[in-house]
Amino acid sequence: MASNISLKQLKVFIAITQHDTLTAAAEALFLSKAAVSMALSELEKQIGHALFDRVNNRLILNQEGQKLLPLADELIERAHTIEQLFDNDQALSGQLRIGASDTIGNQVAPYLLSDFRRDTQHHAQSLLISNSALICEKLVDYELDLALIEGKTLHPQLISHPFSQDEMCVVCSPDSPLLAQPFGIGDLENSEWILREPGSGSREFFLRVVAPRIEHWHEAFQLNTTEALINSVSAGLGLACLSKLAAQPALNDGRVVELKLSLDMKRRYWLLVHKEKYQSPLLKTFINYCHQWRKDSPLKSQN
Repeated sequence: MASNISLKQLKVFIAITQHDTLTAAAEALFLSKAAVSMALSELEKQIGHALFDRVNNRLILNQEGQKLLPLADELIERAHTIEQLFDNDQALSGQLRIGASDTIGNQVAPYLLSDFRRDTQHHAQSLLISNSALICEKLVDYELDLALIEGKTLHPQLISHPFSQDEMCVVCSPDSPLLAQPFGIGDLENSEWILREPGSGSREFFLRVVAPRIEHWHEAFQLNTTEALINSVSAGLGLACLSKLAAQPALNDGRVVELKLSLDMKRRYWLLVHKEKYQSPLLKTFINYCHQWRKDSPLKSQN
């Protein structure tokens, strides 16, 4: 293999893996499509292998490309560390791309990031909030540096560590007939449920912990935001199972009421990283911060 592979070629390679087309990669890098195409063909020529399969207009990473991706990602990260090495103004440098599933992204990450910024003076973070399945996909594709999700993943390329926990709850409308009687799990027979979309940690918890205890239940609606879920329950359209942290404001306002179930409703939060991802000083610091932060995080006072 030729020894004159450039960082520019590796940046182009990574951009194409993230955007699938030369045009989109060129836009992301502020380069011409011709320059991106040339950098890729030079890289493939030097390596002696095609790195992508050409499918219609798209470039799909092949087996050789998958071998290169973790090393290219590491070299770009290390080059950035070298650039910042003598910048004494800031101990931690670089961009941190964080993915979070819905509950963590909305209820936990804002406080975590605020504390991290205050304690480290590092302010270059981005936060993508989506369902757990999509967040894991982006982590596998090196589009995120780490993820904080509610459901455990068994993806072979990801390492997961427990990071914190919360409690789930089942809620109904204040007018629900279930509130007019002593309540037991048997009263949930033939109930209507409002669930999050497939890939959501809340949906996975309901299907794993609550649904098996009910012989007959019906999915009335599938919604992709917690706010829509709570409003639908409040309007009497069905029951929902969601994080107590997320439900707390609506419980406090009396818009929904908790139905107490004799089940273990605790759920762990997980911190995920790609097992081949180079852990820069910034990434290591943030991971350690997350593990330390959970000890006195706002979650403790709300559980």
